[in-house]
Amino acid sequence: MGLGYCVDTSAADWLVRSRTPWPRLITFGPTGFEAHARLRFIPDPVRPGQAEADVDLPDDHLPDLVQARHALRLLSRFTGTPEECYFCVWDGYSDVRLPAGAARVELPHRQYALLRGALRDFDGWAEALGTAEPCPPPAFAWPADRSWCFTADVDPHWAGIGASRAAVDALVREPGLDVVPASPGETPPAYS
Repeated sequence: MGLGYCVDTSAADWLVRSRTPWPRLITFGPTGFEAHARLRFIPDPVRPGQAEADVDLPDDHLPDLVQARHALRLLSRFTGTPEECYFCVWDGYSDVRLPAGAARVELPHRQYALLRGALRDFDGWAEALGTAEPCPPPAFAWPADRSWCFTADVDPHWAGIGASRAAVDALVREPGLDVVPASPGETPPAYS
């Protein structure tokens, strides 16, 4: 069946109605998760004032979307509803054409289109967005049971994940992913 755009965005009401402060919401999701982690798409800065363009990445460095796909596949083991998941795409990407009149999930300073499908359907993310890879990962992804929340805002060099301790531990141990435990109350390293 694949991913499809939602006309009804009520599945995202838990984000819209969250009392979580905006900067934390878009980087780690709503409060209430047992543990948090950061999936670093590129390594954290090693010196003050460092720009992302100054990072030397190996030729085989995986694009953000590939890393997100790997993390979401692992997270599929930590939900009872892998057949019903939701994905938000930020409406500010110039290379992603959202359907005219598509309903929007509105958060402070951000608007998103909402897609729905099985977690395995995420393999067709670029196709669903009508673009080619590499394309951006979802701004939010979560299963219907809300057992975890994956966030990848446009600004940070990492994605935030709120989940069970077991899910975060599995992500941290997963070969091929650069995942570190995180505390949403602390300011993570940032590029200038």
